[in-house]
Amino acid sequence: MTNQQTSDWISIGVDTGGTFTDFVLLIGRRIYTHKRLSTPSNPAEAVLQGLEEIVSQIEPMGSASLVAKVHLTVTHGSTVATNTLLERNGAEVTLLTTKNFEDLLQIGRQNRAELYNFNLVQPVPLVDKSRRYGIRERIIHTGEVQVPLDPTELDQLIDQLPSIESIAVCFLFSYINPKHEQMVVEALMERAVNRSVPISTSHQILPEYREFERFSTTVANAYVQPKVQKYLHFLHTNLAVRLNQSLASKPRLRIMQSNGGSISVETASRVPIRTALSGPAGGVIGAYEIGKAAKYEQLITFDMGGTSTDVSLCDREISLTTESQIGGIPIQIPMIDIHTVGAGGGSIAQVDLGGALRVGPGSAGANPGPACYGTGDLPTVTDANLFLGRIDPRYFLGGKMPLQPERSTRVIRQLSAEVGKSPLETAEGILRVANATMARAIRVVSIERGYDPREFALISFGGAGGLHACELAQSLSIPTVIIPPHGGLLSAMGMLLADVVKDYSQTVLWQANEHLYTRLTNRFRNLRQKAETELGNEGFKPELTEYQLTLDLRYSGQSYELNVPFDEQFETHFHQAHANRFGHSRTDYPVEVVNLRLRAIGRVEKPKFASTSEKIDATLDISAQPFEQKEVVFGEPWLTNLYHRQDLSVGAIIASPAIIFELSATTVIPPDFKAKVDQFGNLTLSQSESF
Repeated sequence: MTNQQTSDWISIGVDTGGTFTDFVLLIGRRIYTHKRLSTPSNPAEAVLQGLEEIVSQIEPMGSASLVAKVHLTVTHGSTVATNTLLERNGAEVTLLTTKNFEDLLQIGRQNRAELYNFNLVQPVPLVDKSRRYGIRERIIHTGEVQVPLDPTELDQLIDQLPSIESIAVCFLFSYINPKHEQMVVEALMERAVNRSVPISTSHQILPEYREFERFSTTVANAYVQPKVQKYLHFLHTNLAVRLNQSLASKPRLRIMQSNGGSISVETASRVPIRTALSGPAGGVIGAYEIGKAAKYEQLITFDMGGTSTDVSLCDREISLTTESQIGGIPIQIPMIDIHTVGAGGGSIAQVDLGGALRVGPGSAGANPGPACYGTGDLPTVTDANLFLGRIDPRYFLGGKMPLQPERSTRVIRQLSAEVGKSPLETAEGILRVANATMARAIRVVSIERGYDPREFALISFGGAGGLHACELAQSLSIPTVIIPPHGGLLSAMGMLLADVVKDYSQTVLWQANEHLYTRLTNRFRNLRQKAETELGNEGFKPELTEYQLTLDLRYSGQSYELNVPFDEQFETHFHQAHANRFGHSRTDYPVEVVNLRLRAIGRVEKPKFASTSEKIDATLDISAQPFEQKEVVFGEPWLTNLYHRQDLSVGAIIASPAIIFELSATTVIPPDFKAKVDQFGNLTLSQSESF
């Protein structure tokens, strides 16, 4: 890698996972990596300790004198918002809404997650019924005030409110006219005893139609806000305290968003819901940039960590969506389209009531972790890989983290007695079940959406990705697998590649006609002015900004829409997109513009992926030589070649079966596969004989 940044700046990407917290540091042309176990009780502790440890690695380059001259930027992907929603341990939210709509979150929509399950239990709303307050007011769909908000009645209600931890304000049609929500905020600020109480308003969080989704997203923001604010304040304050002495200035902290861009700490504290799924987003950004550099335009990203697996499909661009759920709660914000399943290295294997072997979604996490870590007592995917020889305890985390194989052997044998199979069959069964779960996830983002996985390359990363990527590709007939360098740290690496991104939207619900393009252009102009101001406030000059304009369109009468680029041919784009997605289009049918969307991008200096200047001669025999061989189980014991990744030169060909070790990950190459090292240092794996 090369770096365009000046030498007096250090960039660090930090990704907090369920098992490990990953760090990637760039300074000049040098890259440093680090991993340490996460601290679930307080994720900031692992982050701060890891930052101190990785910054200390710079000392051999010039000792403290060099470090003292540099400035530090940390881009962090946080799991606090996501975990808060999943674990249901957020704030006690008070909801103020239009009178008689207090139960809107309870009612939801008529669609069912499982159509034929009559015993399906819907997620409990994030706001208790006793905390929902209706206010007499009404703004109709045109933005006209039909029932004015009475200030006296509002003041009386505020005086009657019990102790408040966080407030959500959601009125009907506030996305068209936010006047009443603004009045509530002013009254709360004037009369509230504790003015530090966070207030989330729907017209600021999600100014779009569909009341249920808008209310749900706003309440979710209010639910996670106090905890995220506390976490970011603690991290930001202690970051300065711990590192200021060794740096030229106060460290600058940026937070990764779910949409693939970063935001300031201040923005993340105000709209923390945008940080949900930020870690996986960093991985997709990194994978896409690596794939694009290597001339792979169609990618399926496969990120297998310790707790879960995240997959995404990139068809010449990163896929975005505004429809997502976390813990059953609809979250309608722009985010990278990522599908997550509970299958990771720490996924627990057990026998269910019917006697079948199950793997996940429960995870051993970082504490107690897999049995081989020394504190866990349950068999996991990691234990199965270790038992089969696919993980070598001598080289785990570059040999820095000792494993206890005897503990894995013990828990696998205990499980085998329950299953009624041999320990080897049980261990391989654990991997097959986990692989089946991950294969289903890939089918969701590909086959179920009309894509043929055989036309894509699988780019694998995450600490456990390389252990399973080849077998997954084989089961789905994916022809090529790409394993980037430092694959176990790619989410952290992706955060160093993230631009500053701000998303804006506005609902209009206009019928398309010959004059609509001009009307839309004028409306986009207003959004762009707002975006230019906010990017300018963050120090971005016009030449470093980019604006992407899109529309949400649908045929009149439809319930949901498709997003297409905005230009004079936007209707044609929609017809084509509808035909691609659903197999048909109606060019003679009226089209409706639902939402305007503007993505403002502030381009930041970032590392570039550098290829070797030497042309690889395919006629030369450059087979890599293993440093050792040992038996590894692939159905039956195979004599397997062992390699250290740093010893593999560009163009090297690796014969299977093989295991390749590096600090952040282990790559398993099963029999009948071959691998080579491309000009970017990626491992390219295939069942094909031709390279």
